[in-house]
Amino acid sequence: MAFRSHAPNREDLGSTWSYLENGINKIMLDLKSGVDMKTYVGVYTAVHDFCTSQKAVHSAPSLTPHTGNVHRGAHLLGEDLYNNLINYLKRHLTGLKEESHKHADEALLNFYIREWKRYTTAAKYINDLFRYLNRHWVKREMEEGKKDIYDVYTLHLVRWKKDLFDDVQKHVMDGVLELVKKQRNGETIETAVVKSIVDSFVSLGLDENDSSKSTLDVYRVYFEKPFLEATMNYYRMESKQFVAENSVVEYMKKAETRLAEEEGRVKMYLHPEIMGHLMKTCQKVLIQEHAALLQEEFQNLLDNDRQDDLARMYSLLSRIPEGLEPLRRKFETHVRNAGLSAVEKVANEGGDALDPKVYVDALLEVHSRYQILVNIAFKGEAEFVRSLDNACREFVNRNVVCKSASTKSPELLAKYADSLLRKSAKSAEEADLENKLTQIMTVFKYVEDKDVFQKFYSRMLAKRLVNFTSASDDAETSMIGKLKEACGFEYTNKLQRMFQDMQISKDLNDSYKEWNEKEVQSGEAQNGVDFSVQVLGTSFWPLNPPNTPFNIPEVITETYTRFQKFYDQKHSGRKLNWLWHLCKGELKASYCKSSKVPYTFQVSTYQMAILLLFNDALTISYEDIEKSTNLSKEYLDPSLGVFLKAKVLTIEPENSKPGPGSSFTLNHDFKSKKIRVNLNIAVKSEQRQEIEDTHKTIEEDRKLLMQSAIVRIMKARKQLKHVVLVQETIAQIKSRFTPKVPDIKKCIDILLEKEYLERLDGERLGTYLQHSCTLPHSVHRSLANTWIWGPIGYLA
Repeated sequence: MAFRSHAPNREDLGSTWSYLENGINKIMLDLKSGVDMKTYVGVYTAVHDFCTSQKAVHSAPSLTPHTGNVHRGAHLLGEDLYNNLINYLKRHLTGLKEESHKHADEALLNFYIREWKRYTTAAKYINDLFRYLNRHWVKREMEEGKKDIYDVYTLHLVRWKKDLFDDVQKHVMDGVLELVKKQRNGETIETAVVKSIVDSFVSLGLDENDSSKSTLDVYRVYFEKPFLEATMNYYRMESKQFVAENSVVEYMKKAETRLAEEEGRVKMYLHPEIMGHLMKTCQKVLIQEHAALLQEEFQNLLDNDRQDDLARMYSLLSRIPEGLEPLRRKFETHVRNAGLSAVEKVANEGGDALDPKVYVDALLEVHSRYQILVNIAFKGEAEFVRSLDNACREFVNRNVVCKSASTKSPELLAKYADSLLRKSAKSAEEADLENKLTQIMTVFKYVEDKDVFQKFYSRMLAKRLVNFTSASDDAETSMIGKLKEACGFEYTNKLQRMFQDMQISKDLNDSYKEWNEKEVQSGEAQNGVDFSVQVLGTSFWPLNPPNTPFNIPEVITETYTRFQKFYDQKHSGRKLNWLWHLCKGELKASYCKSSKVPYTFQVSTYQMAILLLFNDALTISYEDIEKSTNLSKEYLDPSLGVFLKAKVLTIEPENSKPGPGSSFTLNHDFKSKKIRVNLNIAVKSEQRQEIEDTHKTIEEDRKLLMQSAIVRIMKARKQLKHVVLVQETIAQIKSRFTPKVPDIKKCIDILLEKEYLERLDGERLGTYLQHSCTLPHSVHRSLANTWIWGPIGYLA
């Protein structure tokens, strides 16, 4: 293309515009061949000359004196130049529009992008050449608020949209959508073409109020809207067909792949702004419209433990509103049924004597299995965790084992903890023991009647401590720490005090030995049997005094009296209650013919009293034993029964049961594989009685706890409606156990009768202002101390 290189006469406006038009045409159509610096400067100068021509002075009315007329003329010529440029762009773009009609589909896209790039590149150069116009005329027009006035580059974009884009945009979008469809069908496309189309649509967005700012309005209307509609139609048709021909699991895989593809498509060539709308569209068509189908399949996946598919379903349905709620309900029901079935299975296998370990392991196995599922498949989502907790709470507290007694779960859990913490041949390693204690706390979290667990655990802890059968002090301390963390200081206060008493007892034994040695050396006393004692505060230890009379054997009377004297000197005003039924000792049996080494019998104090009688006679009648020991039948008969079973004694008449008319003879032919023979065995009837006593204590404590809570509430609120008082009472004590409404009403009646409360008009209750409202004590405290001791005697 030829271009006149010499600049026109600045006074000849016609030739000046002709020169400018040739320069613009060169840049617009043949920029690749380049523009030399002389020509570039010539065009720039021509723009300046056109705007500042002296003819502007003569063509303008005399509005202002001196140089003002020149500026007014420049204003008029600037407008002419601006309009001439508009007319040029219109002609050029009209030609492009006619040319575009010759292309279709991908060819049209290539034509559009090629011309767009050429046009916008030229616009930047032309904008640079027209800087004088931008700085003066355009700027002044925009400051005066004139509309449809833009800088030269923006003018190019405006004219592109009006003169070309509005006519071809639909055909361009059809081509884009066809390309995207091909890619979705697995074909390879030139993504750079679509990317360029997107960028052009974005560039055409101009703010009508401020031309210096851009918007996404054009992009949203002409690209995003049809793109989303086409996407919805495509996936709606595909998903319906795929579901009809494939399984739900395969469909989930397909939907997951499609969603990932669309995300990649945005990153590859779409505008980031479309991401949210595109994913919502895909989720609506691919997930929401098939949500019911997916949710129906959930139960089948649960039943078959399809963890990967469950994770896939969770990932899909979590994207839509309320998509997971039906799954959570089904999951909770499934876990509850799985727990109930597991408990029913072990209950049927175990019968009446259900092993606590088997029971707790069954609960833990169900919880562990679904805890893993929640963490992996459901990503630990809080609502699924809540569903798991609700289900576990149900099958832990309301299963077939709990039908006989609602407190069975905490009781069995406490027994399992006792089996772990008690010394045995199968004691676990310390690390393994700690893990099992943590598992116990997992079940404990779901136990509603935590006060029942506390009662049984404290009784069993007391036995472990007084019998020195704890497997590990560290493990005991760790367990108490876990309970304290779960339920607070008050829950474990007594347990911690029990440990303190054991340390005090150890120090007291050391003091007693020193004192006793001094007594022996001074000749005031003689050496007695080996002896140790434990001092236990009645306020903290769940131990009951013996309910049978007992004659202390003469062998240990002196030791017993001597310790009384020592303690009275050390602590005045304290009373000793001796728990003979918990005492134990050892007897050496040197009478057996079959053993060169004397057997050592480990016995209770009651059993010791019985065996010591045979130092004076080989055969003793039942009546003489009863008279000498003064034991009640409930304690005497089981003790004799143990001796008969172990063949330490024989009975006449043979095969009869202990009772009046029978007599017992020392068995000189006694044999045992062990030198140390444990005869201090708990009788089942005693164990049952202990469990019954524990439950009675629990019921009494619950009544007192409810009364205390009611009085505390009323002291704070002064007046309350009956229903509100019941609700607040439940809220206060549900962390310990779940009270029944009739029980709360009974407690209210008791407090009304005792005048802690008064009944006002209607349903309201109030406190007696003149009453001190002292809280009912749940535990009676006294200065008395309990002593547990274990003497060692000798049987000749």
